[in-house]
Amino acid sequence: MIRKWILAALIVAMAASIAACGRKGKPETPEGSRFPRTYPTE
Repeated sequence: MIRKWILAALIVAMAASIAACGRKGKPETPEGSRFPRTYPTE
């Protein structure tokens, strides 16, 4: 029974760690930026 709880906790931890990574979309420059630059499209 304890193995199931440990396995479930590991699966949740792994899913949470990859769910919070990255940004889906084109990066935008922040307002008031002193150094405007163009970002690559990919």
